[in-house]
Amino acid sequence: MKKNYDLIVVGTGSGGSVAAGKCKREGWDVAVIDSLPFGGTCALRGCDPKKVLIGSTDVIDWKNRMKGKGVEGKVIINWAELMKFKKSFTDPVPASRERGFEKLGIDYFKGRAKFTDENTITVGSDELTGKYILLANGSTPAKLNIEGEELITYSNEFLELEKLPKQIIFIGGGYISFEFAHLAARAGAKVIIIHRGKRPLTGFDPDLVEAMLQGTKEIGIDVELEMEVVSIKKNDGKLVVQGKNKSAGETFNADLVVHGAGRVPNIDDMNLDKANVRFSKSGIEVNEFLQSTTNPAVYAAGDVAATNGFALTPVAGMDSHVVASNLLKGNHRKPAYNAVPTVVFTIPTIVSVGLSEAEAVSKGIKFRKNFMLTPNWYSSKRIAEKHSGHKILIEKNTDKIIGAHILGHNADELINIFALAIKHNITAAELKSTIYSYPTRSSDIGYMV
Repeated sequence: MKKNYDLIVVGTGSGGSVAAGKCKREGWDVAVIDSLPFGGTCALRGCDPKKVLIGSTDVIDWKNRMKGKGVEGKVIINWAELMKFKKSFTDPVPASRERGFEKLGIDYFKGRAKFTDENTITVGSDELTGKYILLANGSTPAKLNIEGEELITYSNEFLELEKLPKQIIFIGGGYISFEFAHLAARAGAKVIIIHRGKRPLTGFDPDLVEAMLQGTKEIGIDVELEMEVVSIKKNDGKLVVQGKNKSAGETFNADLVVHGAGRVPNIDDMNLDKANVRFSKSGIEVNEFLQSTTNPAVYAAGDVAATNGFALTPVAGMDSHVVASNLLKGNHRKPAYNAVPTVVFTIPTIVSVGLSEAEAVSKGIKFRKNFMLTPNWYSSKRIAEKHSGHKILIEKNTDKIIGAHILGHNADELINIFALAIKHNITAAELKSTIYSYPTRSSDIGYMV
């Protein structure tokens, strides 16, 4: 089949669906393409199912912390029942997304999109030509280029495990490894994280990461730093991981090895050269309006675009709104990435928004730093939380919040207040003078600033 469209969207997550819907409602002929089940990474293979699973670990951790403080009894995770609960969220998504497209009158195609020229994409035997094309097909695990790479399990597969293995190794020290490691360890698995760098979670405050690492090790997770994985082999039903550090090699055994070593834009086989779309290892090169720098018919949103935005669902959604606005009204809107909070859903949670301390120093900003580890504060002590703290950066001459970094219970909610402050130039004095409900985690803000 050959057909012409006003807009072709590659990807059915938030980076693509938002723009597809907005343009269709304005009368455009729109098609969407996805090679995976409709709904995108977040709803099916990422944030949403991950948070459902991780929610169970809160119960385990809370019970363990409160042992000897009035809480008794044994609590365990029934993995099969937990996965069934998780599927109640994910299983309906693809069909629901398809019904949504049908209701709007958006044509949808299942298969891998490949360019044949600047405005034409093939999907299997179908040939689609678009006045505009939006690439929003996300990211994929980075190739490790090691012996035995085919033995690795990926995050989407981990989220579908029918049974949790007893011994698990996570390669890489990022979000995926730490979040899943905390889940697996509290579900009863023996867990090792192998990271080739000097410190993990490099996008987060190093002082708070160090405190979180202490808590990670205390629940039995072995974190091997400056250790590079060189090979994976199978031996008598076990996976044997060969690691190498500065001084020697080391062997680790596991039932499952999970890829947590970063993701890259999912563009390798799309024939972008035929579309005159310039790209780098960071993704599609775009201008300030998220338009390709070399092919004005192509836009990009979310993980697939080479921007300063985090690889997060809300960022992809914002990008998609920006692209839709620029398509419908001409290039005029730019994405704003300056006040986007990011979270690692470990226990305790570690979060960040705005500038890091190193970034503020490199920019020559004069600021004061409020850094403190707070396990003895009431908000931590009442729930027996051993690892909590914050680092708030405040510009001296304006009193504006320029960066906020928090470790601890409910930090993932608390950081949104600081994101609001950064975005709307709310000063530290204004935050401090606000009366918060008490006793809550938010009532700590006055002391934090």
